[in-house]
Amino acid sequence: MFHHLHGILLEKSPTHAIIECGGVGYFVHISLTTYTALHGHEAGASSLVKVLVHAVYREDAQLLYGFMTAQERAVFLLLLSVSGVGANTARMILSSLTSQEAIQAIASGNSGLLQSIKGIGTKTAQRLVVDLRDKVGRISAGEALDVSKTELGSTNGVRSEAVAALEVLGFPKPAVEKVVSTAMGLFPEAPVEDIVKWALGKL
Repeated sequence: MFHHLHGILLEKSPTHAIIECGGVGYFVHISLTTYTALHGHEAGASSLVKVLVHAVYREDAQLLYGFMTAQERAVFLLLLSVSGVGANTARMILSSLTSQEAIQAIASGNSGLLQSIKGIGTKTAQRLVVDLRDKVGRISAGEALDVSKTELGSTNGVRSEAVAALEVLGFPKPAVEKVVSTAMGLFPEAPVEDIVKWALGKL
């Protein structure tokens, strides 16, 4: 039903973006990969973005998931085709790995790397490899994005944004606060997406 949204980026976080099109604000769930690609687009009235989307309909919700590249959306859709992998799990995979890294892991049969992602057990990791190994090769790598880093916000801003993002992804707050504090101590100058990605590997 939806192919893309082209409008004003009103708000962004490591887990969602709000894009206004024709006076309507759309709440779009995003991965950490897409959040990184949104660098250079500061939220505000003059920030126009184009985000590819996929709609997920459930009994209790109608959700939009957004992607900055066709490759990431294609990988997301392939992940959804695997039994036991839902939209949130697919987003978790694409927050822990870039779309190209996910393709390489599946194509090479690296189920161990997939299993290291929160929510992916041994059977699911093996199923991802078996079901998608022949399919991921058909996804064009496309052109690499030139993603530039924006200026970092305050340390407290990075910390609170990282904590909020990890809570949205389903992790308990006490564990999140502990691992984020550790990450901030190790990487005080790191942007929020790097803190979240490191924390995902520890939770």
